[in-house]
Amino acid sequence: MPPRPKPPQAGQTPPPPDLPAAPTQAGRFEQARRVQSMALLEDYAELIADLHATGGEARATDIARRLGVTHATAIKAITRLKREGLATALPYRGVFLTPAGDALAARVKARHLLVVQLLRAVGVPAEAAEQDAEGIEHHVSDTTLEAFARFLNRHK
Repeated sequence: MPPRPKPPQAGQTPPPPDLPAAPTQAGRFEQARRVQSMALLEDYAELIADLHATGGEARATDIARRLGVTHATAIKAITRLKREGLATALPYRGVFLTPAGDALAARVKARHLLVVQLLRAVGVPAEAAEQDAEGIEHHVSDTTLEAFARFLNRHK
């Protein structure tokens, strides 16, 4: 193993950290890209399920308003949900999740609640925990979520 470089002197830029092997690093980035692609569908499925659960309809207009996107953006995402077999839509009746879409929404909701519980357990204020969970829930592995659950069970 080569000797480690000396720490930088005051005012110098520190050396970059040791890089993982290229295939390892590429795998990590590929996983992140895959998660980002699914995050959009997960957010839409979760919202559609929430709208139906509260007795409302999941119309493209309502979805767009709640996600803070344009109607055209919502329509594009709904089209992707339909293409992936996660939703159906009826003219003038809104969007409905298929059984696969319902299962996806339930998994995402459970992940969201677990992340919020963990963040609250470590002292994050409620609103910040909700906001942060919206991003974190898509990027943690099942292994990490299981560790979160074990932590929470030990610290009840």
